[in-house]
Amino acid sequence: MIAGWELVVLLLVAAFLLVFGPKKIPELARSIGRALGEFRRARKEVEGEIIDARAERREPNETSQLKELT
Repeated sequence: MIAGWELVVLLLVAAFLLVFGPKKIPELARSIGRALGEFRRARKEVEGEIIDARAERREPNETSQLKELT
């Protein structure tokens, strides 16, 4: 017996096929994959910049602490 979520997934797939057709689906999937890859690259770049900025903020504090110890 098909439960609620299975029916929803089947209806979404059927609607997707009816709206876009079987020839357009690979093209759409490729576009979505490229967009996700670009998003991941941009996210990693931003994370790297944040890490670099934090490291730059910490360096002056560490050198001042070293000066106080000597």
